[in-house]
Amino acid sequence: MATDTKIKSNVSQVVPFLMITDMERSLLFYTNGLGFEMTNKWIDEGRLRWCWLQLGAAALMLQEIKKEGHDSWIPGGQMGIGVSIYFICEDALAIYKEIKSKGIQAKKPFVGNSMWVTGVSDPDGYELFFESPTNEAEETVFSE
Repeated sequence: MATDTKIKSNVSQVVPFLMITDMERSLLFYTNGLGFEMTNKWIDEGRLRWCWLQLGAAALMLQEIKKEGHDSWIPGGQMGIGVSIYFICEDALAIYKEIKSKGIQAKKPFVGNSMWVTGVSDPDGYELFFESPTNEAEETVFSE
């Protein structure tokens, strides 16, 4: 099978797939808290088991683990340990202020690698960071 398409020119997006323990709790966090919009879903046995969430040009997929029956799986530890996802945005400070106003605990923004950086942990322990370019000095900490 011959093809002229190179891998690097054929890939257009990466979408993290996160296994979660409670779809309702996670949806509240991602949609009400962070502003994601559900654009696709899978209903299994009358329950929402998988969804595609969109925020601007970024996306995530969430799937609730089945704890019983066919295809069940019980994780050996906390789900999100060691997983960090970075969203590059126009204004990380605006995102910080907005999610704080919704009662979500966000990490105090600081400058690292010429970017304002703030982050949150989702209900399963996945770390989500929002970054935006800045000319502020490295290690500057945001003061409100």
